[in-house]
Amino acid sequence: MNTAQIMGEDEVKEAEDKLLEQILEGENPEDLVLVGIITRGVTLAKRLKNRIKKESGNNVGVGSLDTRPYRDDVTEDLEEDLTDIPFDINGRNVVLVDDVMSTGRTIRAAMDALTQVGRPKSIKTAVLVDRGHRELPITADYVGSVVLTSVKEKIKIKLREVDGGRDRAIISAE
Repeated sequence: MNTAQIMGEDEVKEAEDKLLEQILEGENPEDLVLVGIITRGVTLAKRLKNRIKKESGNNVGVGSLDTRPYRDDVTEDLEEDLTDIPFDINGRNVVLVDDVMSTGRTIRAAMDALTQVGRPKSIKTAVLVDRGHRELPITADYVGSVVLTSVKEKIKIKLREVDGGRDRAIISAE
């Protein structure tokens, strides 16, 4: 499998900066909660929470969402649902945060999972990288970077808190 780094630490930071700017322009931090999709979406949501607090003074809630039980394309046995949303989402503006958006299936599963938890006022999506190739009519509301790929290529985000080393994005072809 061929791999190459397509974003280094500086480019990942720029994409994160762009996400933060878009979210602050589009959302009222007082009514906002961030729900990260496990695994790297949670890390990104926590980073955004800290930066929103620094920029606006608002302490937004952060939760984590396990989409595996709601996926129609994953057949692994699940020992437990790792979802942890320690606040009421009813009537709240929820931004789902993930590292990469492609087919839209993860976001669809996340919306299904969220509606099992409560009834948000709105659900929007924030992704560090959008690589296209939708299979469902789902778009990202907030996008850090668009990276066009072939269907056979995959993008993997590496974050220091999860993967060690420096933040980066790797592309691989099958």
